[in-house]
Amino acid sequence: MKKDKAIVVFSGGQDSTTCLFWAKEQFKDVETVTFDYGQRHKLEIECAKEIAEDLGVKHHILDMSLLHQLAPNALTRDDIDVAEGDETELPNTFVPGRNLLFLSFAGVLAKQVGAKHLVTGVSQTDFSGYPDCRDSFIKSLNVTLNLAIDEPFEIHTPLMWLDKKEVWELSDGLGVLDVIREKTLTCYNGIKADGCGACPACKLRHNGLEQYLLKKGEK
Repeated sequence: MKKDKAIVVFSGGQDSTTCLFWAKEQFKDVETVTFDYGQRHKLEIECAKEIAEDLGVKHHILDMSLLHQLAPNALTRDDIDVAEGDETELPNTFVPGRNLLFLSFAGVLAKQVGAKHLVTGVSQTDFSGYPDCRDSFIKSLNVTLNLAIDEPFEIHTPLMWLDKKEVWELSDGLGVLDVIREKTLTCYNGIKADGCGACPACKLRHNGLEQYLLKKGEK
């Protein structure tokens, strides 16, 4: 039996779009929330709008420009080149506090629209070292949200233990692999679908797809 209502934290990228389709299988009613935090590529928000409209899903866009002011990084600044981290530091695409704020505001929105479930596409398997993608953080925040808002929210992380190959496999199992390939934007350089092929996000996405297609026998 499907659960009642969920809010999906939705960027229009591979992971959150896969989560959106997953949520539509799990819940009777689904709404999405996208955060405008001054990201370099507004096409990300346009992708989210288009996908939500195609699915007939209510789409909220919240202004989170404060993040741009507090935490300048490669995702919000044209003058900072995207660079991968190393063993001693996080990638410069890490936005401090992003998931903390996004999920907190999603919880406030959920309270207003009568949703008890929040869905996010974070993954501890392919998380680039981001501390706010870890399972321990999500579990901690779930407790905090419930105490702060006095609601029995449940945060769902369907991708938490999946690598990118397995995320592609999940989307194929949901019957939406081609939709994810063609309509989402994961690329740090703002190119839809297969992206630029060179940035860390594109490499991760492309390698996962190749591994899945090999497993499936299509390559």
